[in-house]
Amino acid sequence: MPHDFEVVARALLGGAADAIIAADRDGVITLWNPGAERIFGHTADEAVGQSLDLIIPERQRPAHWKGFSEVMRTGQSRYGTGDLLSVPSIRQDGRRISIEFTIVPLKDAEGTMSGMVSILRDVTARFEELKTLRRKLAASQPQ
Repeated sequence: MPHDFEVVARALLGGAADAIIAADRDGVITLWNPGAERIFGHTADEAVGQSLDLIIPERQRPAHWKGFSEVMRTGQSRYGTGDLLSVPSIRQDGRRISIEFTIVPLKDAEGTMSGMVSILRDVTARFEELKTLRRKLAASQPQ
């Protein structure tokens, strides 16, 4: 028996494994699921209504907003078709983490971009492991 769409949607949005964050076309957070709370440390009440700058390190903001604006303008992104974007992010406690995410453009009834949803995963442990392995490999190479 197939599952009802709403049951599946509630299960996905209520899950704590991955962060699911929606933002309007101005980059204001409109949805913040339990996974986002777990990964970033902010509750939904603290995050909803805030700018995405909440989780974007200051140095990355110009590049983020340039890309965000382009997706809002065109409705297109390669990160909506399966490619993962890997970037640094910041938690409520100020700790930097590494995340990977995809985006899903949100369009209104006329097809105009109204925002986007991102599905994000904390990959800090894997990123640190790769950095360590690369350092060890470099150190083992003859000079």
